[in-house]
Amino acid sequence: MITLYTFGPAFGLPDPSPFVVKAEMLLKMAAVPYQTDTRGFPRAPKGKLPYLHDEGALIPDSTFIRLHLEEKHQFDFDHGLSKEQRGIAWAVEKLLEDNLYWTVVDARWMVDENFAKGPALFFRKIPWPMRPVLTKMIRGKIKRSLWGQGMGRHKRAEIELLAAKGIDAVAAVLGDKPYLMGEQPCGADATAFAFMQSGLCPHFDTPIRAAIERHANLVAYVERVKQRYYAPN
Repeated sequence: MITLYTFGPAFGLPDPSPFVVKAEMLLKMAAVPYQTDTRGFPRAPKGKLPYLHDEGALIPDSTFIRLHLEEKHQFDFDHGLSKEQRGIAWAVEKLLEDNLYWTVVDARWMVDENFAKGPALFFRKIPWPMRPVLTKMIRGKIKRSLWGQGMGRHKRAEIELLAAKGIDAVAAVLGDKPYLMGEQPCGADATAFAFMQSGLCPHFDTPIRAAIERHANLVAYVERVKQRYYAPN
């Protein structure tokens, strides 16, 4: 049995990490039996989740999980797509993962109100004398990561503008199709659903959520994918 290492449900989401949700979506799309385990973070090969355990092999990172499923389990997530469509789908994935992701991190970790009702809760299990110290240290580390990546060098209004532009682009690619590239889901839908659902999370009050809500097709898309893959049995 494949094991997917996750954080576990939070804030009304299957997982607070869109990358974990992406990986789980890929498993669901490939119809590969799996189980989840929320105790794997201390042993994460690259120091982050998700990662997969499959017959003795550890596969970290959601993109390499996809490649592993394609190679070992012989599932083509982009079956039926033209070369052009495959290129567009990959570009949408990387827009979300390498750009929009950092705007979400900024909104949740650097905005005090969102941090207090979101990431701060992750530190509750730490004993009080050490909790504020570790909270400040981890938050500072994430702030430095945002600065190093570049997103943290922008003013908040500029970050929100970049987020809105990215969301507008995804809405334009989706158009009036059921899924990003047409009538059936492709690999990029795992990523798009994960990020759009995360952005719509009502637990956080962010311009990202407002930007997604302005696009009726994205809101309907999230509900469509949720019903297909996460509806109760």
